[in-house]
Amino acid sequence: MKSASVMTKAQVEVREVFKGKKTFDDDDLEKLDYLKLVIKETLRLHPLTPLLVPRECREETKIDGYTIPVKSKVLVNVWAIGRDSESWKDPESFIPERFENSLVDFGGTHFQFLPFGAGRRTCPGRLFGLALVTLPLAHLLYNFDWTLPNGMEPKDLDMNEANGMTARRDKDLYLIATPYT
Repeated sequence: MKSASVMTKAQVEVREVFKGKKTFDDDDLEKLDYLKLVIKETLRLHPLTPLLVPRECREETKIDGYTIPVKSKVLVNVWAIGRDSESWKDPESFIPERFENSLVDFGGTHFQFLPFGAGRRTCPGRLFGLALVTLPLAHLLYNFDWTLPNGMEPKDLDMNEANGMTARRDKDLYLIATPYT
């Protein structure tokens, strides 16, 4: 909703892929390349869990001149990694195209993007979670046009997140859905 051009591009893609269909299957969802970029960018800026589950160092490690002793508990700040200016150009901006032609994916092998963690302790529900986001979002984009209420402008949207174990909006989002025919 903050980026009208992204919304339009995602809706055009979904409506072209699903044109004339009442139901969608996995093959249809695989064709939604731009929507996948939008989801990646959303998870980069707003990871579901800002801090990964604590890890324990098995051996003394040095990182950027700091010594991490054996048995230290380490927290990985995924929220900060997603906004790191050394890893991301213009990190505070919502630019789904940054993932276009990029090898960076959800697998956790690229440590600048860890919305589901990495390694042996990566989220076991990653594929299920992505399906639970992609399919409903595709349906919402396909079936409705979306506007902000009461003359509200995209710049007025408050994207601040509440404190907690998981990331959620601090204030509820209210939108007007108009059926698309």
